[in-house]
Amino acid sequence: MTLEEYIRLPHRWQWGFTDCTLFPADWVFEATAKDPGAELRGTYFDAEAAAAILRTSGGAERLVGAKLSPLGFHRVQTPRDGDIGIVNAMTGFDAAGARVKKIPAIRFGPLWAVMSARGVMVKSLEWTGVAWRIA
Repeated sequence: MTLEEYIRLPHRWQWGFTDCTLFPADWVFEATAKDPGAELRGTYFDAEAAAAILRTSGGAERLVGAKLSPLGFHRVQTPRDGDIGIVNAMTGFDAAGARVKKIPAIRFGPLWAVMSARGVMVKSLEWTGVAWRIA
């Protein structure tokens, strides 16, 4: 399956299975048959539990790195199609305004693919400078 075919699938948000963190892990599994999200799947079912996992892991960058590095994926300076990177993305609103969080995303041309509660979005997002090559 190509990256474009993967992105076009009818992904449905589900905490602990296909959410903003596990969406890129699903792509890694599709592309390599290695599942960096295996230990996380089905272990949380809401935003609070997901946030607790991220806090305990030291944030999105450390969590993603800890899951990808043992599988042989390495950090890169210039991400290309299919690589996993950390981006700043708006994840909602509250009384103080927009909430922006660091989340994993899939590089797709000059854009990034992320999972939202409404499904996959492919858009221009601020890359944090952290990415891994999946091969």
